[in-house]
Amino acid sequence: MKQTAQAKPGDGAKPASPAETTATGKTAKGSSPAVTPPPVQGPALGAHARAPGRPHAMPANAPRPPTFPPRGGPRPPEPDDEAGPPPPPKPKGPPVEFKPGDHVVYPTHGVGQVQGIEEMPVAGTSLKVIIVTFEENRMTLRVPVNKAASSGLRKLATEEQMNEALEVLRGRARIKRTMWSRRAQEYEAKINSGDPLAIAEVVRDLHRNAGQPDQSFSERQIYEQALDRLAAELAAIDRTDKAAASEKLLTFLKAA
Repeated sequence: MKQTAQAKPGDGAKPASPAETTATGKTAKGSSPAVTPPPVQGPALGAHARAPGRPHAMPANAPRPPTFPPRGGPRPPEPDDEAGPPPPPKPKGPPVEFKPGDHVVYPTHGVGQVQGIEEMPVAGTSLKVIIVTFEENRMTLRVPVNKAASSGLRKLATEEQMNEALEVLRGRARIKRTMWSRRAQEYEAKINSGDPLAIAEVVRDLHRNAGQPDQSFSERQIYEQALDRLAAELAAIDRTDKAAASEKLLTFLKAA
């Protein structure tokens, strides 16, 4: 009876390695076929994908992101910022002649009186100036004759112009919904313009009748400055004192 030789461990027989295994799971004799590794699956590069190491390219029809100003840079102007203070009134008609004793109005100082016209030596030439004094401020102002119109120096308003200003006081207050600092600049610009209508608007907007909220400290200051400037010109026109002119203005304000 024949006995079949069986391989024992240690007789030189080696187990089959994975490389020697065919696709069917059997070991090929005498050959070691190369096994190709499966391809690495990765994300597909689409039409808008960015390849490694290349800058991102935006399509031609893609919307552009919004741009913002740098932090701390100038902010875009607001509608109220574009509107600056009103320019000084331009002279109309022929130049006005001033004589000693005339009451005049200078935009930033109010009502004054002409003391005379003199010639002053300036840089080797002679310059004709108008000498104006302001009693309340105890100040003397010298205005060149050829610069009187452009500086805003004018005679007193007529009775018709002052009546228009008094009618403004009867109107309803028009207060803008803006910050007080901006409104204060506008009010001061109107006062320094020397226009009685503009000054009357400041008095009207800042006046408070009984039962209305009280004024703040800065509002009270601007209100009194405008009221004083308007009363001084009204007193010079009516040939009264400033106290009587102020009472007349308050009468129109209470009738509003």
